[in-house]
Amino acid sequence: MTDSSIAWPDATRADAFASWLQTHRSAHGLLPATVREASADASFRRYFRVQTQDGASCIIMDAPPAQEDCQPFVKVAALMANAGVNAPQVLAWDQAQGFMLLTDLGAQTMLDVIEQQTEVDKTPQAYALYRQAVDALITWQLASRPDVLPHYDDALLSRELALFPDWYVARHRGITIDSTLRGKLDGLFAQIKASNLQSLGGARVYVHRDFMPRNLMVCGPMEVANERKPSLPAGAAEPASPGRRRSAPSGGSAVHAVTSVGAPSLGVLDFQDAVYGPITYDIASLMRDAFISWPEDFVLEITVRYWEQARRAGLPVGDDFGEFYRAVEWMGLQRHLKILGIFARLTLRDGKPKYLADTPRFITYARATCARYRQLGPLMVLLDEIEGNETRVGYTF
Repeated sequence: MTDSSIAWPDATRADAFASWLQTHRSAHGLLPATVREASADASFRRYFRVQTQDGASCIIMDAPPAQEDCQPFVKVAALMANAGVNAPQVLAWDQAQGFMLLTDLGAQTMLDVIEQQTEVDKTPQAYALYRQAVDALITWQLASRPDVLPHYDDALLSRELALFPDWYVARHRGITIDSTLRGKLDGLFAQIKASNLQSLGGARVYVHRDFMPRNLMVCGPMEVANERKPSLPAGAAEPASPGRRRSAPSGGSAVHAVTSVGAPSLGVLDFQDAVYGPITYDIASLMRDAFISWPEDFVLEITVRYWEQARRAGLPVGDDFGEFYRAVEWMGLQRHLKILGIFARLTLRDGKPKYLADTPRFITYARATCARYRQLGPLMVLLDEIEGNETRVGYTF
């Protein structure tokens, strides 16, 4: 038997799950009576944790086939395993019914660990975790090959950007998208897409698309150690002016950081939407998160660390950090607008209003980027009109 507290859409699916679980019980040492809900996400997927006879546990994915296609998940899981990324392994999969048995990476996300810290300890802990995240990201990107994953092309960027006017502006804010507003948005979207597709010579890698602390699992203990901040390269010392070239400072101030103690690398989840696209996307996703915000100097420092490490690894991030940071910000802007649309859709169409509470965070992200680039001034004006704010602009460029 399984946990009777688990809600099922109908008795037929509950029976199918119980039967599937019994089928795999012996092969994997599963204890059906221990099944409990583990988590749910923004899609129709949900996850259960089940204990095993050896004292460990596995994860079960419930993904109704009518709403979810698990083939991309299985494909990307194999790609990540081959790349050396710590991702769940698929132990069993019933494609017809949408049940999957996975290895368990634990119950503690990177976001959980950071949020559990006091304000004094939060930044030191975060430095270590973000370093591990950078390591995992570069490992993933180094495995990239063209024509393996769907291309993050103009058509996909356009579909994502359309979520902002269609769901956030029109349906959430109740603003009519007339021909004038549509023309302004189309012109701005064309600039954003051109930057994202052409920056850094059009550099392409595997893109996770939700590479953020909530999808990264802490799989081992941590301890605090002393280390020095890395020196910022030319152009990186002033967050408001990342494109300005200047000499890098020598050395840096000592800080407390956290190092892993014989622990495996961060586990990576929620990768089924991976594509082949701009190299700037995942670092933008990591540093402009949906659920936690950091001061600009912290964002800049981790981005510098990623850029230096990626260059050494031979990834196509360019030799000018200022150019790279601009590309990251413009890529991030596309993501901010897309997520505003997605969060509105989750609320209005899917009945998941908790996501809408984080939309002010993305408006703030978008305005900060617009404030740095004169070409984006019209978008800032539009955002302020949509939010009912007065526009105050002081461009860096």
